[in-house]
Amino acid sequence: MLALYICLSLIVGYLMGSISVSVILSKWLFKGDVRQHGSGNAGATNMARVYGAKGGLLVLLGDFLKAIIACTLVLVIASDKYTEVCIMVTGMACVIGHAYPVFFKFKGGKGVTVGAAIALIIDWKILVFIVIVFFVVFFCTRIVSISSIFGAIALILSTMIFYVLNVCGVGGDYLANFTVYRLTLALVASVISIWLHRANIVRLLNGEEKTFTFKKKTEAKA
Repeated sequence: MLALYICLSLIVGYLMGSISVSVILSKWLFKGDVRQHGSGNAGATNMARVYGAKGGLLVLLGDFLKAIIACTLVLVIASDKYTEVCIMVTGMACVIGHAYPVFFKFKGGKGVTVGAAIALIIDWKILVFIVIVFFVVFFCTRIVSISSIFGAIALILSTMIFYVLNVCGVGGDYLANFTVYRLTLALVASVISIWLHRANIVRLLNGEEKTFTFKKKTEAKA
């Protein structure tokens, strides 16, 4: 039975992750393909750069919700005793689907927003922590990629710290959500996101990474 639930979690997570909100909205609302502009990435940041704040926010919301919906569907399907492992598998599959969507020639985003949704799934305290880290770094640098990388590192470290505290009996029910399955989910999601930023890391080391600016819709169509 566990094998069946894992298979269902993989399928639901990957297919939901493969719904590339940025590609769908760029074609529907702006009559273009966000992957053909800016950095070529199918994520909220490039959507905002190319089509403005409205496009970026819509993609941010869509990518966040698809991960939440995927895990919610699996929670409805799975038996209670398999909840934790199913959440882990679904979350990891959703990140992979987002990065390599089967519906869009395996060219997707970098997992930042889906990673934020996973942080909420793990525990709301983790989401608050990584959002604070992201915006502090962004305020200092105005570079989304390094802010995202620091956010991914914060997801690993904060989940690990809370998990260790829970194992040591510190915090009681307050830290009870931090299981080995959620720790594994945080590690995998963060590593995938950092790996997908490898080109950004090279540009950061070379001092070539650009700061974030919005572009007008008309500029994207030119």
